[in-house]
Amino acid sequence: MKYSSLLALCLTALLAASCSQGPEKQKTKFVSVGTGGVTGVYYPTGGAICRLVNQGRKEHGIRCSVESTGGSVYNTNSIDGGELDVGIAQADVAYKAWNGEAPFKKKMTKLRSLFAMHPESVSLVARKDANIKNIADMRGKKINLGNPGSGNARTSSELLEACGIAISDLALAGRLKAVEMPDALRDNKLDGYFYVVGHPTANIKDIATSTPIELVNINSDCIDKLIDGREYYVKTEIPAGMYNGVDTATQTYGVKATLVTSSDLGEDTAYKIVKSVFDNLDNFKSLHPAINNLTPKSMLEGLTAPIHAGAMKYYKEKGWK
Repeated sequence: MKYSSLLALCLTALLAASCSQGPEKQKTKFVSVGTGGVTGVYYPTGGAICRLVNQGRKEHGIRCSVESTGGSVYNTNSIDGGELDVGIAQADVAYKAWNGEAPFKKKMTKLRSLFAMHPESVSLVARKDANIKNIADMRGKKINLGNPGSGNARTSSELLEACGIAISDLALAGRLKAVEMPDALRDNKLDGYFYVVGHPTANIKDIATSTPIELVNINSDCIDKLIDGREYYVKTEIPAGMYNGVDTATQTYGVKATLVTSSDLGEDTAYKIVKSVFDNLDNFKSLHPAINNLTPKSMLEGLTAPIHAGAMKYYKEKGWK
């Protein structure tokens, strides 16, 4: 048999073998979602997103995994550096990243929004015996501001600056992670801690069951000036009765948690992540109390970075954009 005939025969055999195996399996695309501490709302919310994405893995080939991280600033930096595909970030942090404002050193021009989620209230959790009734009472107290790389740290520092309280005015400016704060308060190593979070949260439920606490009203004139002109801030109220011993509503302000990514994420991947959540929105809302009031309209409000092309494709199909 001539070489050319033998080659043709081999190619025919390979083609037949390939066809007999059916269509080629879809290559798996791995997507990592950065969240926050395991006792906050980011982590279970990120888990809920991945759960819905993974339900359709056989159809779209995306495998989603959730990671506990340092929070908003860490997630945003990691997305920009290519270490995370998707992350949850406070709307104010995303705004500062997109515009190149501190704590970011440059404009993150590739940052993109997928959708908004629950409102997060700036919460000051204090021991009752610390006698912290308002912002000014923090002077001379041991207050945890948040771990470096978190939205907590950035938001609390901005609050102190707006209200004329220097770090040196505090007896201690703590830098603990969210998961470490309840034990530190319980052990009297802290008088209070800031937590920018959706309510209710296991973090505060934990400490409230063993230590008398109060949620401090954050509603002074300096807060009004801080909010004025900043589109990502809104006044909020933490309802009474969410935590043991906290029987009155707490006045404060807050931001929205947003799901962000990079323009480097493929349009089809972004589309399928968004579709997985919105096509199963009732299921998504049932997975955590902080997100049970979401609507498609509210999830497209409060975004402070441009919407990813893949997400926009879905929203246009639905007639929402």
